[in-house]
Amino acid sequence: MSISKRRLAMTGALAEPGLHRLLDVLSSGGDRTLLVGGAVRNALIGYPISDIDLATTARPYTVVERAAEAGMRAIPTGIDHGTVTVISEGQSYEVTTLREDVETDGRHATVHFGSDFAKDAARRDFTINALYADASGEVFDYVGGLDDILFRRVRFIGHAQERIREDYLRILRFFRFSADYAGGEMDKEGLRAIEEEKSGLQKLSAERVRSELFKLLLARRAVPVLMAMSHRGLFDLLIDLPVSVEAIEALLAQDPGADALLRLAALCLHRPDDALALKERLRLSNAEAERMMQMAQALTRLSGLSRPLTEASLRKLAFRLGRHTVREALEIDAARRSYTIRSEYYAAIGGAPTVSPFTGDMLIRRGVQPGRMMGDIIRRAEDGWMDADFPAAPDRLQIILNEAIAHLS
Repeated sequence: MSISKRRLAMTGALAEPGLHRLLDVLSSGGDRTLLVGGAVRNALIGYPISDIDLATTARPYTVVERAAEAGMRAIPTGIDHGTVTVISEGQSYEVTTLREDVETDGRHATVHFGSDFAKDAARRDFTINALYADASGEVFDYVGGLDDILFRRVRFIGHAQERIREDYLRILRFFRFSADYAGGEMDKEGLRAIEEEKSGLQKLSAERVRSELFKLLLARRAVPVLMAMSHRGLFDLLIDLPVSVEAIEALLAQDPGADALLRLAALCLHRPDDALALKERLRLSNAEAERMMQMAQALTRLSGLSRPLTEASLRKLAFRLGRHTVREALEIDAARRSYTIRSEYYAAIGGAPTVSPFTGDMLIRRGVQPGRMMGDIIRRAEDGWMDADFPAAPDRLQIILNEAIAHLS
């Protein structure tokens, strides 16, 4: 155990007056309150700080009382497990009473509160997440996290299998933190423990899996870490679909800004049935599921096109399925088939019409009665318009529409 080897520069988010006032308020009455976790870790590494968490010896209801007395708003977001969110001078801070796990089923832990920071550190997941700092920036390390930050390692605290059995989500968190913070090979002891305990992933809720997987897909070193997961058969347990991490790698080479859903589609989306499976297994929102379904339909249509692709065929597809959807499907198709997307392909998709030139009013003026036949005529006219590569001349449109009416009347 090493104590106070480093000192943080208390600048930026760590210098907020509301934070230091809250630290003073909670540390009254003989209690002690320290920054903990991600804020300390990121400050040491030089990464941006998003959330600031505090660990305190004060009991949860004491936190609420002291915050209220100081004119701060306290929200009992997880008070049964010791967590209170305090709003101090417009900033939100999550305050958690020191804890010691006493019983767990791999998803939920029964805890009791403590006053020993070393014991609180021992119940956390990884050494780099168990660093504490006081208001002056002095860092307290009870588990070797400072050395692991120095050497860019992600290690479980104590015995890896024990940490995993306390919460099987830690398997996914190990890979996600390795992708974000590790600099070389992943910790061998952690990987061995994961091999032994990976069946526990099936106990996790779809919502928790989704949250970690989406973060991992966007991580700095996502590709090698996803490869490691694939080699160990973890995706069989998580989504039960064939995966190709190589497709994500190729996708990112042409579109580094691809979002998590597009990366997920490159990983494992091939057919509409896959979109339905992912909606269920990852609890995708309706909007996300609809986007995946549209991409799957576009991928299916793309796979049926003759090669090499033509600009006219892409314009047709973009008109029917939407420019954005076809562009995304094209990027996935190119990643899987190892070809470079020509600028002309993007231009063809971007230039595809978004609105049909044929309307019901045009047909009514020709004596066609509203009903099913009207829709059939418009669709046939649109097919003819697409086959002619979307002419704009009014006389040409009249000829295409007349041909459709004649054919179906």
